[in-house]
Amino acid sequence: MHKIAQTPPEAKNKRLLIAQILVVALYGVGIIGMSLPEYRDWFLSLSPALLLVTLAIILLFHRGWTESFPIAAAFAFWIGFGSEIIGIHTGYLYGDYVYGPTLGPKLWEVPLVIGVNWFILTYLTAAVFHKFSNDYYAAFMGATAMTAFDYIMEPVATALDMWYWKFDVIPAKNYLGWFLISFIIHVIYRKANFEKSNPLAAFILITMLLFFAILNFTLDL
Repeated sequence: MHKIAQTPPEAKNKRLLIAQILVVALYGVGIIGMSLPEYRDWFLSLSPALLLVTLAIILLFHRGWTESFPIAAAFAFWIGFGSEIIGIHTGYLYGDYVYGPTLGPKLWEVPLVIGVNWFILTYLTAAVFHKFSNDYYAAFMGATAMTAFDYIMEPVATALDMWYWKFDVIPAKNYLGWFLISFIIHVIYRKANFEKSNPLAAFILITMLLFFAILNFTLDL
């Protein structure tokens, strides 16, 4: 019986470094482009592509390819996406808001890429806290991290016309809704049987946080 050749540690580290450089380049260029008014609209039109490229990079380093993974991923996508549909049409969960045209094609007035965003944030935060033994505590920490991420993202997203709040006020219920839905998704995600660690997860999450944090200062909010 032939042994399956394993990738040498040096090669793994090189792949990881290349991916990190790519992530920094993508989000760094995005910060510059969105900070310059004359180029902002063009860079904004690339926002869905940036999320999809981020998803592809994440999955290149995913380790838990079991039958449970796509099911958990689908739950994260559709619960998040479904909550946005409820939010848009009822005002429940998050408050009164509508999406602009920036994030691409919509289904029931919600951009499809929003479901991708819910999955990416779930994946990254779950990977960061994957070593926690208690599923509910890990879900609590993951939901807290996602809510903190949303708090940093909201002013930038509204300034860039990704979505609009009634009276231009972000209500407190938005963050309560984010925590509740994130917690539900994280509990389901944690219960699924697949490896949740990813060597690139923390790096990408921090890069995305810095992306919105820096834009909070460079944009005229």
